[in-house]
Amino acid sequence: MRLYPVVLSGGSGTRLWPLSRTLLPKQFLPLTSERSMLQDTVLRLDGLDNAAPPIVVCASEHRFLAAEQMSEIGMKPLSQILEPVGRNTAPAVAVAALALSSSDPEGIMLVLPADHLIREPARFHDAVGTAALQAAGGKLVTFGIVARSPETGYGYIERGALLAPGCFAAARFVEKPDASRAREFVDSGRFYWNSGMFVFRADRYLEELSRFRPDIRDASARAWDTRSQDLDFCRLGEQAFRGCAAESIDYAVMEKTTDAVVVEADIGWSDIGSWSSLWQASAPDWQGNVAKGDVHLDGTQNSYVRAESRLVAAIGVADLVIVETADAVLVSKKEHAQRVKDTVEALRSKQRDEYLVHKRVYRPWGYYEGLDRGERFQVKRIVVKPGRKLSLQMHHHRAEHWIVVSGTAKVVRGEETLMLSENQSTYIPLGVKHRLENIGKAPLHLIEVQSGSYLGEDDIVRFEDDYKRQG
Repeated sequence: MRLYPVVLSGGSGTRLWPLSRTLLPKQFLPLTSERSMLQDTVLRLDGLDNAAPPIVVCASEHRFLAAEQMSEIGMKPLSQILEPVGRNTAPAVAVAALALSSSDPEGIMLVLPADHLIREPARFHDAVGTAALQAAGGKLVTFGIVARSPETGYGYIERGALLAPGCFAAARFVEKPDASRAREFVDSGRFYWNSGMFVFRADRYLEELSRFRPDIRDASARAWDTRSQDLDFCRLGEQAFRGCAAESIDYAVMEKTTDAVVVEADIGWSDIGSWSSLWQASAPDWQGNVAKGDVHLDGTQNSYVRAESRLVAAIGVADLVIVETADAVLVSKKEHAQRVKDTVEALRSKQRDEYLVHKRVYRPWGYYEGLDRGERFQVKRIVVKPGRKLSLQMHHHRAEHWIVVSGTAKVVRGEETLMLSENQSTYIPLGVKHRLENIGKAPLHLIEVQSGSYLGEDDIVRFEDDYKRQG
């Protein structure tokens, strides 16, 4: 049977703020290597027997990020399914199973979150092989991570009867325990950390989902039946998917089925769920520190310090997380790292932009970043990739000046077409249709000065767009 990796890339990663934001969450960031976690997850599949290209399930607003990162590693997904809204893992996997149901209903799905670290890929491949044998016989398999410490941030799985070497019936699933209970679990030798990775046949998952959560099965089916194609993306029917209950695979199926199996996996795994877990997963110096970027440490111990845009100096402190970005700084005791999500929620409730975007905002054509802002003006740096162009658009409330720093630009301004090169500029009056295109072979760098009564990103009326965005 063919193995179909299903990569779930819809999370928001709020516990890794301020680096992870709603529009650039942790799975798209290079946290544990030079590549993003999504890219590492896909590259880790290389060498698996009879594996198809992955099915990537992600949020609609992340579609171009995911596609670009797959292109960077030379991977064309079997399908890229877009969720209009997050509904947890049970519905996400259901639509992937429905995607396979017409072509290969007995195909074996390998369900992987896009934001996990696995340091031992060869052992991981062996565990997948063991799991696939069980799944071929109709079992629903999860991976139990060998627990080396009493972690309270993970769920646990108790193993039952031995089915094959390293493979057990799943006796029960246990929610995140307190410290004393976690210690009992680890000392018993019968419990594993719950990895959140699964292997099962597409038809068997849909059968069990229909048995235990027919509402999720039906809503997912309606969303799949009302899907539409958008460039290379498969858009689920929005109304149906919004009406689906939000539920995890564990709650919806694995804790209820009598066919749950756990495969022991000693694979160097971490879910990188917080700054403290990223510190644990990194290689510290002799004082227990992990430093990334332009960092100076003096008398500092057992800390994670990361600088993204400027020098950070930490003196005489211990057990801290310090993360600096261009617009925010986080300082926390490592033991309180899980509370970062509460800060993100507070920023959201106050309608602050810092929970949503970085100063650098990625678009399918490149990116822009804010340089300065004041009353009725703002200044941006814009970088357009070779061969890419922005939408044909206009603004009701702002005018724009463009100054080319490097590269060659083709500018449509009303009825005119202009060619601009280094040190040349143009003015786009309020209400005039315009478009910017990089016709060179190198990135196009511009400075944009906006002026007007309202400078929000939602003041865009699009007439034509290569990426089919609305506005």
